[in-house]
Amino acid sequence: MATEQHSPDTPVKHRHRQEGPQRHIVVFIFSVVLTLIAFAAVAAGGVNATFAIILLLVMAVLQVILQMGFWMHLKDKGHMMPIIFMLGGFFIAGTCIIMSLYWVWWD
Repeated sequence: MATEQHSPDTPVKHRHRQEGPQRHIVVFIFSVVLTLIAFAAVAAGGVNATFAIILLLVMAVLQVILQMGFWMHLKDKGHMMPIIFMLGGFFIAGTCIIMSLYWVWWD
């Protein structure tokens, strides 16, 4: 059995896996469906307000995950630093919101 040996002069060809539009179309359709569900929950007058708020928050979180993962390509390799900075920003923003609510309600 012969093994292939590459000399420094011959370039090694790597296959680059291309992501076609199929996955983006599926994510776009899923985003539209999530948006339609959110609009339907608000437009339906007989829905419990607490249930509607929880449903809207869940839909918003799913939308954020889809948008960042597929449209901003954060699911790809080599994007750890932007993810870390975004998580840090979410932590700081959440801390500011909690502290401002604490300041307003219990001061």
